Amino acid sequence: MEPSQPSLSHTTVPVDSDGRATVFRPFSLSSPHSRAFHLAWLSLFSCFFSTFSIPPLVPVISSDLNLSESTVSAAGIASFVGSIFSRLAMGPLCDLIGPRTSSAILSFLTAPAILSAAFISSPTSFILLRFFVGFSLANFVANQYWMSSMFSGNVIGLANGVSAGWANVGAGISQLLMPLIYSTVAEFFPRAFAWRVSFVFPAVFQVTTAVLVLLYGQDTPSGNRETSKQNKIRTPEGDKGEGEHSNFVEILIGGLGNYRAWVLALLYGYSYGVELTTDNVIAGYFYERFGVNLEAAGTIAASFGISNIASRPAGGMISDALGKRFGMRGRLWGLWVVQSVAGLLCVLLGRVNSLWGSIAVMWVFSVFVQAASGLVFGVVPFVSSRSLGMVAGITGSGGTVGAVVTQYLLFSGDGVRKQRSISLMGLMMFVFSLSVTSIYFPRWGGMCCGPSSSSSGSEDVSRRLLDDDEEEDGKVRSGRLRPVC
Repeated sequence: MEPSQPSLSHTTVPVDSDGRATVFRPFSLSSPHSRAFHLAWLSLFSCFFSTFSIPPLVPVISSDLNLSESTVSAAGIASFVGSIFSRLAMGPLCDLIGPRTSSAILSFLTAPAILSAAFISSPTSFILLRFFVGFSLANFVANQYWMSSMFSGNVIGLANGVSAGWANVGAGISQLLMPLIYSTVAEFFPRAFAWRVSFVFPAVFQVTTAVLVLLYGQDTPSGNRETSKQNKIRTPEGDKGEGEHSNFVEILIGGLGNYRAWVLALLYGYSYGVELTTDNVIAGYFYERFGVNLEAAGTIAASFGISNIASRPAGGMISDALGKRFGMRGRLWGLWVVQSVAGLLCVLLGRVNSLWGSIAVMWVFSVFVQAASGLVFGVVPFVSSRSLGMVAGITGSGGTVGAVVTQYLLFSGDGVRKQRSISLMGLMMFVFSLSVTSIYFPRWGGMCCGPSSSSSGSEDVSRRLLDDDEEEDGKVRSGRLRPVC
């Protein structure tokens, strides 16, 4: 017998016609919307914690395994390379089996990788460790897809921003906690054994969150993908029949052929990609340049990641507010301004010579670069309805590609001057932010141009958003309309 699906008639939040919440209440535990939100960010939090549990202990690991600077840099690149392909695969996987199952499977598969840190003994095994642990960052795609399945267009920027922002705090918390865990264990065991045992915690944490997702999570407001796929699929954009959902090739082509997805991937590469690179190098930067101890460097680095708890949600909130006031043009202008300012602050960070001055600039920079990431994903849900997972996967992969390229060009090799590399990274961020000017939606316009004349319609149509991949030469091919952003 087919399991009964939950009714939305008694939901505690107002919903749209597809059952998605039209308000966002992050401190609620009501089912299914808020419960999915908390499970999504906590699961991704554990993956960030695992991935960035290694950098704060690199000085100890390097000393024990005799790692060179080039090996540490190559390992940092490997951690990002691992997530590129997994993020690309995660998008269509969410389209096919749902974000809940996709997230749990990824966490179960990558938890043994971080646990294997206890057994590495050579530079090669250290690089492979970081490569496989990096796969867990693909959970980000499932996180954003899940939020787009649960929350309506008028609050999706905020929901995406808070969910990803709170999860990104895991990178900062790991910078803070891992040195403390190591120091505590080292009081009872030799150093060479203590750092290995320290990685048991992130592995167990990751498995625990995966179990919670499977037990208490729900793919869509109307139920899990397994229980709904026999009839209609409730997607973030409405109902899809079985035939449409099963057409994997159409989903794939729809995402790969949408140039806006690739522009957003570039923008994300130099917002979130810069954030990832900074997470990877900032503790070592303060440790080497200003001579602070390991715990102090970890605490400073932690403050960079922890600011995600407010800054990335602020980016989503700004995107929604500008969308309500100015439409898509407002979202795009907000993205460009915030990302450009972040680039200039990054340039300044590499040129400040005092410890406290560098910390202050780093804090302000963290707010803007993380808000820029939230603004990028304030646009993503509106690019394509049929290929939402694919577009999210392409954009998410762009973040890790940007991190790989930046790490390789600016921070790889021996004898790297990190302060100069940080400033060059900011300059790259500023330049690539200009690519947002190329994004144009015929019905909504772009930064510098309004909607095409053929897309203008009645007042009712102008107040609602139609998915752009359902337009052809300005003509509506489907009657499905979406709420104004």
